[in-house]
Formats: sequence, C-alpha cells, structure tokens
Amino acid sequence: MQESTDSAPPSKAQPLHSPQALGWLLFYRLSLALALIVIFFYPQTPTWLSAHGDLSMARLLLKLQTLSVLIGGAMMLLGRPKPARQIELAIFLDLVFYTLLMHVSGGISTGLGLILAIVVAAGATTLEGRLSLLFAALATLAVIFQQFYAELYASAPTGNYTQAGLLGVTYFAVALLAHVLSRRLHETEHLAARRQVDLADLSKLNEFIIQSMSTGVLAVTGDRSLLVLNNAAKRLLGVGETRDKEQLERLSPALNRWVGQALASAGPNDEVLSLGEYEVRPRLQRLDDFRAGGALIFLDDNRQLMREAQEIKLASLGRLTASIAHNIRNPLSSITHAGQLLTEAQNNGPEEQHLLNIVRRNALRIDETVTSILELSRRDQPQPQRLDLGAWLREFRDEYTAGNRIDPDALRLHLPEEPISVSLDPRHFGQVLRNLCENAFLHGHAESEPTRVDIRLTRVPDSNTLHLAVVDNGPGVLIQHVSHLFDPFFTTASTGTGLGLYTARELCEANGLRLEYSDQPPPGAHFRVILPI
Repeated sequence: MQESTDSAPPSKAQPLHSPQALGWLLFYRLSLALALIVIFFYPQTPTWLSAHGDLSMARLLLKLQTLSVLIGGAMMLLGRPKPARQIELAIFLDLVFYTLLMHVSGGISTGLGLILAIVVAAGATTLEGRLSLLFAALATLAVIFQQFYAELYASAPTGNYTQAGLLGVTYFAVALLAHVLSRRLHETEHLAARRQVDLADLSKLNEFIIQSMSTGVLAVTGDRSLLVLNNAAKRLLGVGETRDKEQLERLSPALNRWVGQALASAGPNDEVLSLGEYEVRPRLQRLDDFRAGGALIFLDDNRQLMREAQEIKLASLGRLTASIAHNIRNPLSSITHAGQLLTEAQNNGPEEQHLLNIVRRNALRIDETVTSILELSRRDQPQPQRLDLGAWLREFRDEYTAGNRIDPDALRLHLPEEPISVSLDPRHFGQVLRNLCENAFLHGHAESEPTRVDIRLTRVPDSNTLHLAVVDNGPGVLIQHVSHLFDPFFTTASTGTGLGLYTARELCEANGLRLEYSDQPPPGAHFRVILPI
C-alpha cells in the first residue's frame, strides 16, 4: 500500500468561453439543427407549417445551418479564431439563420421566434453574460424587421407588432436571467476550485502530520485491509513498503490477533505485544458503532513510554531529594555528631551507653536511606555498549563473590553455549544484578543448607528476547508480599532500606528492559530480567 502520494493538482475553474464550453455549444447547435431537420423533413408535408410558408426554402436553410455548424466544429478543432470569437460568430449566424427560417416558415405566428430566445440564452451563458444584451437587441431587431418586411411584402398577415414586441421583451428577460445565472455559475466554479485547493492542501497537511507522528498509526477496514500506515508504524512492525489494501494478517499476525480480540471485547485491552525488536502497546478506536466496521490502531513503543514515565519520576524525585537533603540530612548530621560526643563522655553508665548506641544505629540507618534516595535521583542517563553477555556475566560473578567474600560455588552461572551479544549500559546492569543478588543472599537462605543463587540466561524461542533469571534456594516470597515487591521502602527484614528491588526495576525501565517476579513453585524466589537482543 502506498501511504504517501502526491495529490494531483486541483483543476482550476474553466472560463465559460473556454474550449470545453465551445464544445458544449457545438453539441447544442448540432442537436438543435438535427431536431429541426427531423421536424421539417418528416412527414413530407408538415401539417403545422403555415400555408404561406416556403417548405423547400426552409429545408435549404436548415441544410445550410447544419453545414455552418460542421464548419464551426472544424474551426474548433483548428483552434482558430479564439474560442470567444468563435462563440460570437456562431451566435450571430444562428440569429440570422433562425430569423430567416421563421420568416420563410410563415412568420411570428409559427412560434419559431422562441428559438431565438434559446440562442440568446446560449450566447449569454457561454460568454459570461458580457454580450447578452447585445444578442437580445439583435434578436429583437431581427423579429421587428421580419414583421415589418412581412407587412410590406407578404400577401397575407403572418403576425403583428404586439407579438414581435412580446418576443423582444422575452429576449431581454432571457438575456438578463442568463447573465445573472452565468455570473453566479462562474463564481460557484471559482469557489469550488478554491475549496478543492484548500482540501488538497489540508489533505497534504494531514498526511504530513500522520507520517511525522512518533506514535504508529494504522487504519484498517472491516476485513482488516490497510488504509493508512505511517512511518512510525512501519518501524515498530519492522516492515518496508506495503501493497495497496494489504491484509493485516499478512503484515503482523500478532497484531491482527490482538485487533480481533479488541473488536470482540467491550472493555480495553492493555496487552503489550512483542513485535520483532520492539515491545508495542496497541490502542484501538472503532470508526463506527459496528464491530465489523473499520478501526484506527495506535501503536506506542512501550519502552519509550517507560522512559518518559521514568523521566517524570526522576523529576519528581529530584524535587523530593532536594527537600530531604535540606530538611532531614542536615539535622541528622547534627544528631549523629552529638551522639558521638555523648558516647565519648567519661561518666556514661551501661544504660546510657546502650541508649546512645540505639540512637547512633538508627541515625546511620536513616542516613543510609537518604543516601540511597539521593543516589537514585542522581542516576546518569544510560550509555549502552555492545557486550558479550556471557563473558560479562563471568566477570561480574568473579567480582561479586570476591568483593563480598562469598564462596564462588554459592553464585552459579547457567549460560548457553553460543555467544550472545547485547547492547546494555554495564554500570546500570551491574547495579541491577548486584541488587538482585544481595536480595537473594539476604532473603533466600534455607534453614538446613547454605544459600545458593543461580543466574540463568536463556534465549526465548521464536523471539528476539532473552530471559536472565536470578533464583535462590530459599522459601520464596509470600503471596501477600508479591504485589509490594517493587514498592519503594518495602522490606521484610529488620535492616535495609527497601529500595533495592525498586532501584533495580527503575534502572531496567530506564534502559528499556523489564524486571518482573516470576511466580513459580518453591524453593526459591524467581526474578527475571527480559532483555532485547
């Protein structure tokens, strides 16, 4: 499907004396001449013709008129003279021929004078009414002159001046009406042309806006054929150019399945789809009230949404930590310093010393909490690097066990045989793993055996994602605590800040990763990081 096409330039309003108008005038003149030929030639002796009429002369005039129309057609094809001049000449010849036809047919009483009204209307319309009064005046003079001539030379009366005068009034009325109508018609054509230009510009503007949106936009019909597919949607779906009316099923089976579920259900569907290397959160808006109708589909990059939410959180947290630094840490330093001075006093008894130790320990705990929050708010933006994940995990295991004086066998790696390369910020990802491992060693110990922590790296089949699981051999997480695992300051231990898992998840979201707790049967708690390849 071609989403972006250059609109054809809108046609301008054609002047009424344009070649197109000349073509319509030629068609009208030829049709009128042929109709009169039928009337005058069939039957052989028309009953309606005046007894004073000359049938043979009338037929000759009609033949000459038809010939003049055909010559006018040849002149139109040659383009000479100009269209306006050709129209003026055609109208003048029609006035002459049909006045003569009226005269030889019996005069005004035959009713053929009304043909001149048609000629005046045609001339006034095709020439934008500029010469309408002139044509009306010429027709009126022709009718009056014909009546005057008939009065002088005709052997019997063929009408009167009253009829001639009424025809003249009719010609002027028709001319004025045609003038008004032609002017309004021309204004309407120009207005329509301007509206067409405005619509074309608006269509181009809408197309530009849709193609420039960072949100993917798809429009589908009731049978799931694509109508619109913008650049962001192509990027998220991992497709190039598509054919016109291409089926959504062929383009993205997963998205087509989601659309079917969303159309069938009445409520919102907040499912996150894994489409290639992107995690996409789709939204659907029906184009009508029927489930079989078309729909608009909006695709949001879930990682981008998480990054934007992360930026908002960091902005709020920055304001919070500034207040904490001023209102908590400074007084806390004074309390800690005063407690230290009291501890060094010589006259402290055992009970006073015990109380001072309680003050010192809790002050240090508060200071640790404030320090953790400050470090979280000052976190740098991700700086991803291409890493050999297996080699990096081995270095991390050696560094972590050595730094924390842990038996290397207590932290085991389970890696695939083939090398896996990923793009990560090693500082942030190292902090995530340290927090997960510290949480596992703190809460995942078994009563009858030493704590063991396993780091398992697996590739998800038929997907461009990896699962990195951190699993301990402890009792697992109580079901009532699962929903609060990633809440800040939530902890089940008597020590610690309760920010470890929260910080790990925030770091994952900032790097486009996802950290989740996998509810699996014990032993052990299962935390899983989902990474794109």
